[in-house]
Formats: sequence, structure tokens, C-alpha cells
Amino acid sequence: MAISATTDQILAKPHTLAADYVALLKPRVSTMVVITAGAGFYLGSLRSGISPFHAGLIQALAGIAIVTAGSSILNQALERRTDGLMRRTADRPMAAGRIGLAHGLILGFLAVFLGSLYLALETNPITGMLTLLTAISYVAIYTPLKRVTVINTFIGAFPGALPPLIGWTAVRGVIEWPAVALFAILFVWQFPHFMAIGWMYRDDYRSAGVRLTPTLPNIRWAARSTVIQALFYAVIMIPVSLWPTALGITGIPYAIAATILSIGYLVYTVRFARITRSPELPSSRVPARELLRFSVIYLPLLLAAMMLNAQGRLLF
Repeated sequence: MAISATTDQILAKPHTLAADYVALLKPRVSTMVVITAGAGFYLGSLRSGISPFHAGLIQALAGIAIVTAGSSILNQALERRTDGLMRRTADRPMAAGRIGLAHGLILGFLAVFLGSLYLALETNPITGMLTLLTAISYVAIYTPLKRVTVINTFIGAFPGALPPLIGWTAVRGVIEWPAVALFAILFVWQFPHFMAIGWMYRDDYRSAGVRLTPTLPNIRWAARSTVIQALFYAVIMIPVSLWPTALGITGIPYAIAATILSIGYLVYTVRFARITRSPELPSSRVPARELLRFSVIYLPLLLAAMMLNAQGRLLF
């Protein structure tokens, strides 16, 4: 699963086997996946009129975390050579050769298969199937396309947006419009986020042959195209973030919070447009970094507001 995958850096520290295994799991990515899936489970539970705090929550999140870990390992196995060409990822365990390819593949496949099977048995078959399809689309479709076409970002946004929908189906056993709304929020959120990351690490990605809008050969055209995409989705984020209220799963307080947060996201994206002035200068990374920082704050705050103001909530 791909939420914020490119932000997960492996710091150069003394290498121990335990530290390398932790690095394989991409803990920042896994944490975000579990948080968004947990939000879907929470909202789905309230929709069913039951408390979200029961054994099913732990079972669902454990299974999702296992599959996410397996997907991260397989991703690093496929990208070990690409990672080795980029300064910020060259120290990852498989890129640096500290963990072998066969070792990583066995771990990754086992985690994906067993985690999906566990979800199918302990929650319901549709959740196990959706989680498996998410892993397959992330590893077998999105990851190889990163070196082929710039539309990989669009394609990768689909598996990246599925965790909250999977969390919903884990408790409801069916895909419903509120789950689709959660998917849409995650889908749209990713584009300004990833455009900012792509611009910040443009040189690294180019040297490794990763195809992104920010790595297009003409730097001025790359900057304009990057900004246009980011702005397009930041504008769409405002109505999409209000969809849960339109569906009746949140109230007016959430709608107010979502509007304020989404306007803030748009403001930071507008500021990101400054990269078009002098895209060749290192200073153009500053607005990209600012947008990235706000994006990783925006999503948890939006989900928290949604959960706190969910209709039928049991926390307050």
C-alpha cells in the first residue's frame, strides 16, 4: 500500500539485523495505512450501531499491517537497484545488500498471502480480497510503472486510497457510499502531497530513472505541469472533503473543520506555485517542503474531525 511511500527515509545509523527488519517495513508508511484503515473501521462500526473498540478492530488492523509490511518488502525488492541510485534510499537494507533478494521475496510474499488469508477468515472474504488486490496493484503494477510512465502517480493513487475503504468493509462486509467517500478523500489528497515530494527530490528521481511529472526534461514545463496537477486536486479536495457530511455520516462541525483545513491545503498549494518562478534554483524546494509538511498534518486532522463528529459516535 502506497500512502506517502516516498517520504519514508531510512536514516544512516549503525546497522543491526533488527534495525534492518524495521526499515524493511517502512514504519511511517505502515503507520499511516493503519491510521486511515482504523478511521474506516471506526466509522463503519458507528454505521452499524456498535462500538468500534472490540476484538475485530485489532484483528482487522493486524491483518492490514501484515499485508502492508509484505507490500513494503516486495516494493524494496523490486526497487533495490533504483533505491541504490538515490542518496536518500541507498542505505535501505536490500539496496545496500544487507538483506538478500530471496530473503526479502520470501518474507514479502508470506506476509501478503498470510495477512490477506487472515483477514478473509477473521473479518470477511471481501476484506481479504480487497487487501490482496491492493498489495498486487501496488507491487506488480504501480512499482514497475515508476520507470515507464509519469501516469504511475495516478495509478498508484488507487491502492494508496484503499486502506480506509478496507477498514470499512472489515466491519460492514460491503462497499458502501461512505466507504467510497473515504477512498475519494485519500485519492485526491495524494496528488499535492506527491507533487511536493517529487519536486523536493527531483534530482534524485531523475538520476534513478523514475518517471514523474517533476522529472520531465524541460524544467520549466515540469514545474508548470507539477503545479497545475497539484492545484487541480487541491481545489477538488474542498468538495470531496465535504462528501461525508452530504452522506450523513458527519455533521456541520466536521464540515466547518474540513472546509478550513481544505482551504489551508489549497493555500499551501498556491504557495507551491512559486516553484515556477525559478525552478532551477535550490530555493524552489522550500515551498515544496512547506506543502509536504502541511499535507501530512492535514490528513490526520481531517480524519480526526470526521471521527469526533461522526453521527452516532460513541466517544463523546
